[in-house]
Amino acid sequence: MKYCKKCVQPDTRPNIVFDEDGVCMACRYQEEMDTTVDWKMREEELKEIAEWAKERSSPLGFDCTIGVSGGRDSHFQALYAKERLGLKPLLVTNAPDGQTEWGRANVENLLKFGFDLVSIRANPLVMAAATKKGFYKYGSPVKASEYSLWASAYTVALNYDVPLVIQGENPVITLGISGGEMKPDGDARKMYLHNTLAGGDASEWVEPWMDPRDAAMFQFPAKELMASDIKAVFLNYYAKEWSYTNNTEFAVARGLRGNPHHTPMRTGKLSPYTSVDTTGHSYGQMLKYYKFGFGFITDEVCYMIREGRMTRDEAIPLVEMYDGKCDEEYIWDFCRYIGITIPEFYRVRDQWVNKDLFKRGPDGKWIPKFKVGLGLLWDLSRINEMHNKK
Repeated sequence: MKYCKKCVQPDTRPNIVFDEDGVCMACRYQEEMDTTVDWKMREEELKEIAEWAKERSSPLGFDCTIGVSGGRDSHFQALYAKERLGLKPLLVTNAPDGQTEWGRANVENLLKFGFDLVSIRANPLVMAAATKKGFYKYGSPVKASEYSLWASAYTVALNYDVPLVIQGENPVITLGISGGEMKPDGDARKMYLHNTLAGGDASEWVEPWMDPRDAAMFQFPAKELMASDIKAVFLNYYAKEWSYTNNTEFAVARGLRGNPHHTPMRTGKLSPYTSVDTTGHSYGQMLKYYKFGFGFITDEVCYMIREGRMTRDEAIPLVEMYDGKCDEEYIWDFCRYIGITIPEFYRVRDQWVNKDLFKRGPDGKWIPKFKVGLGLLWDLSRINEMHNKK
């Protein structure tokens, strides 16, 4: 287990890329954006795409679709498209089961700035079954919802004949991963190739008791999209203002509500304004922590390190203290939702714990074998031993 020398991103992230100097590509891309990117040229390129979309507005007059949850990125995307690019967006929300009160309030807050909205919600019986399957099969209860979430804006664009889809972050850039055919650019047409979607084939979520058509809401329309003239862009590639902190401050100033019950120990997140539409992010991130050795706190501090708002040394104790935390209340809610007991939840959780990264303590709890920012303690002790022999 290795950590990036500039941030605290570990090499256990699927498809992560480090350069020969031990620095993750997310940090390298940030350096490039800070020093060599011609942002004026990129902005002009985006404006040309926006003008192209305006000339091809849908029959209902919409220039673009934007998938929104009501969070910080949603506010920035929607208002940037409307106010900076002069587009008429059709917002698309994929409402999660168990949406929080403040999550609903944030969608309503966004609409008050003058937007039309298409709200999609998958059959709750199908979603609960798919969530349960994701938990058992992948150790990821949010995997199925990612399918329907990412598909929604593209599906609506195709069905409403809207020429442009505006997405937020290109994960190749912000996570520093190898995206295969996805590149660190502004083209979002191939989002279905991102490893979270695994090619976008939703047939695996269909159980024997379901109608095969029940997978429709989960299916990314890749073939239809690639055969169409629709364009899709990642806004973070074009907008210099895009950042974790700036999007938060922008959205809060426009009325974004945070989780009023937030503490890092309860939610496994530093910001009360992050992923507030449902509590599912917390137990999903906890499971990710035990699988890969990092959770959402790692992601947050890495953003802040790259923005120059936090040092690596300041970030490490925050990751050690809060990463992977999740309040028992959220776990109870999840168990009721998919119809399992608390002991069953932990039994399945334990099956997904990476035994190379964690060991059982005397009290039965899982203890990390690694030191945040350094790596596996066994490797470190071996390195020290070899050094002492010299």
